[in-house]
Amino acid sequence: MPVHDTLDDLDRRILALFTEQPQIGVLGASRELAVARGTVQARLDRLVSRGVIRSWAPQLDPAAMGYPVSAFCTLEIRQGRGHTPVVEHLSAIPEVLEAHTITGSGDLFVHVVARDNADLQRVIDAVVDDTHVVRASTAISLATRIPLRTLPLVTAT
Repeated sequence: MPVHDTLDDLDRRILALFTEQPQIGVLGASRELAVARGTVQARLDRLVSRGVIRSWAPQLDPAAMGYPVSAFCTLEIRQGRGHTPVVEHLSAIPEVLEAHTITGSGDLFVHVVARDNADLQRVIDAVVDDTHVVRASTAISLATRIPLRTLPLVTAT
C-alpha cells in the first residue's frame, strides 16, 4: 500500500513535529498535539513498523566532523557479477555515505566525503580499487542548495 494512503492528518502532524523538534519526546508531543500520550506512542510504533520512520538516530554533519568536501562518483562496473561485489567493497570505505543503482551511462552513483581535495583523491582511489569497477567519473559538490529533506513529502500527502 502506498505511504500516502497510510498517513492521516494526525500522522502528518506527528511526523512534522518530530522532524522539527526531534527531542520533544512522546509526552511533549502529546501535549503539543493535544492528544493522549498512548495515541502518540501507538502512532509512532505503527509508523516505525511500516517503515515510514526508519531511524531515531541523530542527523550528523560530515563537514562538522572534519569532512567538508563532498563529491559524487558515477561508477561503471564490470557486467556479469552484479552489483554485490562492488557494494561490499564500497561498504568497507567509511567515507562512502551512500550508493545507488542508477540508469544511464553509469551503474552506481556514490556519495563520498573527504577532508580536503588531496584526501578526496585517496577516497576515489579506494573507491575504484576493485576489479569490478571499470570506470569512474567524479563531480565535487560546491554547495548544498537543498539538503536531504522528507518533510515536504509528508505535507504533500
